[in-house]
Amino acid sequence: MIRAAVVGAGLAGCEAAWALAQRGIGVDLFEMKPQRYSPAHKYPGFAELVCSNSLKASRLGSAAGLLKEEMRMLSSLTMACAEETSVSAGGALAVDREKFSDLVTQHIKSHPNITVHVGEVTAIPEGPAVIATGPLTDGALAQAIRELCGSDTLSFFDAAAPIVSFDSIDQERVFFAARYGRGEDDYINCPFNKEEYEAFYDALIHAESAPLKEFDKRDFTVYEGCMPVEVMAKRGPDTLRFGPMKPVGLTDPRTGRRPWAVVQLRRENAEGTMFNLVGFQTNLKFPEQKRVFSMIPGLENASFLRYGVMHRNSFLDSPRLLTPTFRFRGREDLYFAGQLTGVEGYTESAASGILAGQNLARQLLGQAPLVLPRDTMLGALCAYISDPNVKEFQPMGANMGILPPWPDRIRDKSQRYMLVAQRAVDSLRAYLQEETPLYGKGDN
Repeated sequence: MIRAAVVGAGLAGCEAAWALAQRGIGVDLFEMKPQRYSPAHKYPGFAELVCSNSLKASRLGSAAGLLKEEMRMLSSLTMACAEETSVSAGGALAVDREKFSDLVTQHIKSHPNITVHVGEVTAIPEGPAVIATGPLTDGALAQAIRELCGSDTLSFFDAAAPIVSFDSIDQERVFFAARYGRGEDDYINCPFNKEEYEAFYDALIHAESAPLKEFDKRDFTVYEGCMPVEVMAKRGPDTLRFGPMKPVGLTDPRTGRRPWAVVQLRRENAEGTMFNLVGFQTNLKFPEQKRVFSMIPGLENASFLRYGVMHRNSFLDSPRLLTPTFRFRGREDLYFAGQLTGVEGYTESAASGILAGQNLARQLLGQAPLVLPRDTMLGALCAYISDPNVKEFQPMGANMGILPPWPDRIRDKSQRYMLVAQRAVDSLRAYLQEETPLYGKGDN
């Protein structure tokens, strides 16, 4: 049996291992947990979700929903496990983190073509391999990657939101509702009046942040897509009201009016005993988080099951180093996947693993690579991370802006997005059905 190595059992690594194994390739999957944990990881299972338990919107006419549909078409393990372990989250796909991780782990460990090796990898494998070690790659392996690439990786900082217990929330001060009535009333909404918001805002911007002891402060750059709430707040008093605390689409049943601002809590597990503060990634000191976030209406006596944390993420200079298939330009049998490549987000990372794994399998089986159409969401992400014309490369998540525009002028954004999404689905379906002539284009 032909064999390949996959380093890292996160979302991308599990998808890559699954894609290879499903095509008859023997996989040696290397994972350092539970022997060693990164600063952000706590759970021993594979595909651990760190920042949030949400895989974002489900509707096809959204960037996240479109990417998930494309992943299903590409036989995603992540999507199958997420749907089986989902929890109510309005129009989003959210999961019970531990059940999701356990299910992915079970599928990977029980596959006859996958052998799991526990322990830290300190060098890049010599044979066919996918490196999917994530944005916290460090130590000897990080140094080996730097030496291979001939340049330093780039770095930015990522943050996770706090989690509170449901039974500690004051039910008299909050209400259940999904924004714009999408889905069931799955979110707990903590409504502010103007005075409450101003007091909370003042406390937040003056709260003390935790020191970045273990990180290289020389590279400190906050990523826009996962910015600490206290950093965002310092951009202006109304920034949060147009961001994670926006009140649009919500009506407080106690007043019959839209609140001045709202903090939403999303179900963290299937039992509904834990809720996370949506959009409240933070690097405040733990006592400061308790003090400031207890000013949120309904959370005055909240029990914090986990405080927010912040950690450094790293990624490659992918436009110079990777092809649209996630193959390393300097070595034919080496692929990278996950946030290390500059894709940002859970589903984006998993999707990159699918493509890296399938393309390595195709290469080992003597087949031409998958170069997805540019009008698909995953194809557009692949094109972005491998575009040598990108001057200041930053991580990119799925968004409608990276897709080719709809040729006709349509004012209704929802209608336009749905047409773009359906075009992507049709394009991917046709490509997968008539793959042979398209594969001949190559991946350079």
